[in-house]
Amino acid sequence: MVDRIREKDKKIRRHSASVLFVHWAVAISTILLIFSGIGQMPVYRRYMIYKIPGLGWSADFAATLYLHYVAAAVLMFAVAYHIVFHVLRREYGILPRRGDLKESYMIIRAMFTGGKEPPSDKFLAEQRLAYAYIGFWLLVIIVTGIVKVLKNLPGINFPGNTMIWVTDIHTFATFMLIFGILAHLAAFLFKANRPLLRGMFTGKVDLEYVKHRHPLWYDRLVKKRAPSPGSRERSANLPQDMTV
Repeated sequence: MVDRIREKDKKIRRHSASVLFVHWAVAISTILLIFSGIGQMPVYRRYMIYKIPGLGWSADFAATLYLHYVAAAVLMFAVAYHIVFHVLRREYGILPRRGDLKESYMIIRAMFTGGKEPPSDKFLAEQRLAYAYIGFWLLVIIVTGIVKVLKNLPGINFPGNTMIWVTDIHTFATFMLIFGILAHLAAFLFKANRPLLRGMFTGKVDLEYVKHRHPLWYDRLVKKRAPSPGSRERSANLPQDMTV
């Protein structure tokens, strides 16, 4: 069960298996898309990348194109699954909120100066902004990529100028996405963020870390966990061997 305090091992379940699946499906497919997309320019033959052991196939246009299509299919499935899953569950905690820019500045300044950070919810303000930034450019890449595929189908024709714009936007969005990924990874250079990195592999974060850095989330978990007065009264009236 996600968002659950585990007193036994002093952890909190932060991410479900579904969230971990989407995160790594998007991450791996995006890396493969970037690698295969650059390979179609062609760059790997020009700069002898294909001579690196194990990368001989990277200079083969057909191979990189096939990889590009497979990775694109995985990405689109993961994004669609992610949207449907969280909309059905009405989970919107990762979406940006008013004041996130200011709060992000305060958190980053605190990490540089050793000052006190503002209290955070389950997601840090910069996490919500990074989600919106990366998510936006992923959607742009998906939409323009679909158009680029459609124009190769028989009977479908787009004006030349349209395809120039689509291709340029696709390329620009790719570089903007690369920038966002690098910034996202650079955040883990700060020690305060590293417990979150471990959580993306295990789904769990340290209880003390959450108390210190995500007090708003922790307080909500405690309130959610506490039994209501009515339930306590009913429990007290049960035979001793039936209470939990």
